[in-house]
Amino acid sequence: MIFLCAVVIGIAVGYMLGGRLSRLVFLRLRGMWLVLVALGIQFLIFPLFTPNPIIPFGTAVLHGVSYGLVLLWLLLNVRARPLIAVGGGALLNILVVALNGGYMPASPAAFERAGLISVARLLARGETYGNLVGMSAATRLNVLGDWIGIPRGVPFATAMSVGDVLILIGLVWLLAKGMNTNA
Repeated sequence: MIFLCAVVIGIAVGYMLGGRLSRLVFLRLRGMWLVLVALGIQFLIFPLFTPNPIIPFGTAVLHGVSYGLVLLWLLLNVRARPLIAVGGGALLNILVVALNGGYMPASPAAFERAGLISVARLLARGETYGNLVGMSAATRLNVLGDWIGIPRGVPFATAMSVGDVLILIGLVWLLAKGMNTNA
């Protein structure tokens, strides 16, 4: 959901810089189907608004496959400089998720700040929610986990990782740049 904000912000910035939405066709990003398949896999193992996966097995492997598809897409489109930021963020997320068995360590306090009290309580009890597991001494690289809380009241308030922030910056940059490019 937070990435939807990046799309809205990127388009708004693009318009503020005098761009047009129609120019996005000139980005010519290759292999968009890879991203769609990756998102499909993630929705099957981490559906929105529920902690219960549609596919309840092979989470770590399927999560890895979804990230692999995104990395392949990024490699196919490396010439688009904003995707370097997206790739950097994705690599940070992949690293922390891989070291934590396919789950992203998340701060219950950050989710509480975001107003997501039920998620915060689950994580604090050591349960998982989607692709999240509560941060603890047992989780690795917590500094790269979801600890940046977007406060309650802000649209799509949630907790984010440093990798997510880089991905958001890259997406905003890509859209704003694409709206202002003719080739």
